[in-house]
Amino acid sequence: MIKNLFIFIAAAAVGAGCSTNAITGRSQMKLLPESELQQMAVAEYQTFLSSNKVVTTSSNRDAEMVNRVGQRIINAVNTFYKQNNLTADLNGYQWETKLVQSNEANAWCMPGGKIVVYTGLLPITQNEAALANVMGHEVSHALFGHTNERMSQTVAAQYGTNILDAFMANKTSSGMRQLFGTAVGLGSQVGILAFSRKQELEADHYGMIWAAMAGYNPQEAIGLWQRMQAQAQGSRPPEFLSTHPGPERRIEQLQKFMPEAMKYYRPVGK
Repeated sequence: MIKNLFIFIAAAAVGAGCSTNAITGRSQMKLLPESELQQMAVAEYQTFLSSNKVVTTSSNRDAEMVNRVGQRIINAVNTFYKQNNLTADLNGYQWETKLVQSNEANAWCMPGGKIVVYTGLLPITQNEAALANVMGHEVSHALFGHTNERMSQTVAAQYGTNILDAFMANKTSSGMRQLFGTAVGLGSQVGILAFSRKQELEADHYGMIWAAMAGYNPQEAIGLWQRMQAQAQGSRPPEFLSTHPGPERRIEQLQKFMPEAMKYYRPVGK
């Protein structure tokens, strides 16, 4: 009886922290203050930059490209949110884009808009439009509170009804910082290990829209994932053992999203 009562109370707490995303329409469990996650992101971002080699735009064309694509994606997001009367949802965002020297094929965006692309990703993206689809994908994770959602699920499982108190008391601890890094996608190939299938497909869907609005062909997302699939051939588990869509499933979904994304596509200069 006591166990059942605890489960009921915990479920009620989780239910109280659920909200419906204004863009995706999906109900999400987000129990942590987004403003606190954004502050945490700033600190973790600075720590990351101080311990990694940032490629400067003044001496590198790739860095210039990453910065250019990032700015166009940001402009597209701002336009979309303004058109849909959701500008308030971007409060606290202080966008920033960096290219970091690393052999990892990775990219991520923290809550509040801190974007990093690793140089190891560029041989796979191969062109600016494919890169735009990746960056749009990562930005979507931040915009839709996927980090909050992922952390909330983990913290709720560990602390039950004391979720918020536990987070506020431990947010600077190594354990909480590690959880934050995992939820963002630090060290995961294109962030895919940190998010659920639903989150990944949401990021794919709207990442293509941001890329299209920024003037980049969303169809490049198909070639990108075909190249990802080719690179990982024989080294990844079957889809049912994974928390994210397999490349075949992902490409299938991208093709379903494509007609909508193409409606937003206006090539740069047109």
